[in-house]
Amino acid sequence: MPEATTSSREPSPEESSKPRGPKYLDPETLSKLGSLDIVARKVVEGLRIGQHKSPSRGISSEFTAYRQYAQGDETRNIDWKAYARCDRYYIKLFDAETNFVSNMLLDASQSMTYQSGKISKLEYAKYLAASLSYLTIDQGDSAGVGIFDGELQNYIAPKSHMGVLHDISSELEKVTPAPRTNVGAVLHDFAHRMTRRGFVMLFSDLFDNTEEFIDGLNHLRYGGHNVILWHIMDPYEIEFPLNGMWKFMGLEGEGEVITQPGRVRANYLEELEKFVTGIKRACNKSGVEHVLVNTKVPIEQTISNYLLQRSALAKAK
Repeated sequence: MPEATTSSREPSPEESSKPRGPKYLDPETLSKLGSLDIVARKVVEGLRIGQHKSPSRGISSEFTAYRQYAQGDETRNIDWKAYARCDRYYIKLFDAETNFVSNMLLDASQSMTYQSGKISKLEYAKYLAASLSYLTIDQGDSAGVGIFDGELQNYIAPKSHMGVLHDISSELEKVTPAPRTNVGAVLHDFAHRMTRRGFVMLFSDLFDNTEEFIDGLNHLRYGGHNVILWHIMDPYEIEFPLNGMWKFMGLEGEGEVITQPGRVRANYLEELEKFVTGIKRACNKSGVEHVLVNTKVPIEQTISNYLLQRSALAKAK
């Protein structure tokens, strides 16, 4: 492999005057910072510094200025202009409804422990959930967290004071992965728990029964909740860049297979595309936002990209 070389050439005045992008902390660096609440603060600081017009300032307003129509809503409250632009039904929220309540649901199943680098999907999801919680609470809104594998194991109800961030971080740090998940059943259970409409942010790799999972999403949407699916994937799962002979071990009791990745790469990538496309299509039909997350991308960049998309959507309405 050729060695990388560096140039001592001074940048031209034109190059020096160009705005530089934000210097995001990579996930591995974040993992060395200590507790999750410290990581969350660093991520939010990076979001604020890295944006000329920080999208983080409007997380609650972007989320709650509108919400998607759910069965049982008054049709007279539908924003028809938004429908004409987006081909989806949206309801304008009134002042009494604009308090932002968010529940983070973290998949702690064994498959989430996979990592091709120095950070697993589970660790990345923890950073993401903690950072979004901090961002929400810092603006005076409420955040809580639920941790599940085959069932909902631990739950911290949403609160709006900074003290709950320590509780959320501590609970996330204690997560012990378990074999097999059942996302669909957990979503049904959680839908029954939620007495007030709000946002549910689900962090999972979705290695589960797809039909049951979709039924769970529909249950949440039927209750009028806005649902955001953060679909967590490792770069090796997305790109499958392996060569030579490898032994693949199932993380949730599926056994092992020895093969040459080059022989199955094309089929694997085709099946992966079908899987992700199927999830996206199901989410779109249910009115759920699907965000594909690559764990090699810095946390701040993942959140920033999403919030900028939300901001663009709000302006389009």
